[in-house]
Amino acid sequence: MSRYRRALTGSTFFFTLVAYRRRPILCDDVILRALRGAILAVRSRRPFTIDAWVQLPDHLHCIWTLPQDDTNFSRRWSEIKHHVSYACHGMYDGPALSQRMKRSRLATIWQPRFWEHRIRDERDLSQHVDYIHINPVRHGHAQHASLWPYSSFARYVRNGIYPADWCGPVDETGLCWE
Repeated sequence: MSRYRRALTGSTFFFTLVAYRRRPILCDDVILRALRGAILAVRSRRPFTIDAWVQLPDHLHCIWTLPQDDTNFSRRWSEIKHHVSYACHGMYDGPALSQRMKRSRLATIWQPRFWEHRIRDERDLSQHVDYIHINPVRHGHAQHASLWPYSSFARYVRNGIYPADWCGPVDETGLCWE
């Protein structure tokens, strides 16, 4: 069995989760509702704060802060993914599940596993928050970060962290045109 390195210290993390076979389903209403319900249910048992979020059709990025001395984000993600898969049971079955997938109780909404990065300091946090909010523009889903509805960008504008016209279209390098 493979052993994956996971962060064991610190309490703020950046995550990337990907849809199974990168299918563009994560912005479907049924998945959005199921994910919201899953997060609320898991947060009631295992608290965490969502510092930033963006959900694209085939993947999502977010930053969470967990309670002090708690780094069990894997359990939280496992419960969230399970809840979404259960709520959407049968709606997103792709090609027939392999025997390995059936034995492993895998569904066809999420790719197994996720990627995480422990946020090291304020500069690292700022860079990852910016990355999250410009992501829909970089992937061609919106002309401006403010135009993408599945993001915490509007909250950052309301809280005075970003101006409403922050960044904008990006060039081929992924940099803002400002």
